[in-house]
Amino acid sequence: MNEFQKMKQIEEMKKKILVTILSKEAYERLARVRVANPELANQADLYLFQIYQSGKLSGRVSDEQMKEILRALSSDTTSFSIRRK
Repeated sequence: MNEFQKMKQIEEMKKKILVTILSKEAYERLARVRVANPELANQADLYLFQIYQSGKLSGRVSDEQMKEILRALSSDTTSFSIRRK
């Protein structure tokens, strides 16, 4: 197996897990975030995989829960304001 095939296989596994643990709406929201902000989507993926592997996930993640996860992860980023003189 070459590197490309390994990466493709890993991506397929990630997609299968996400489809399993996310509701349809939450999965669609994550897909839209991935287009607009890939870094935030990757952080959300990592967080979701961690709670899935640790067994802290009960049931599927709803769209509201996904919003909270994305809000929490995006608040970690540095914000700035522009003052005009």
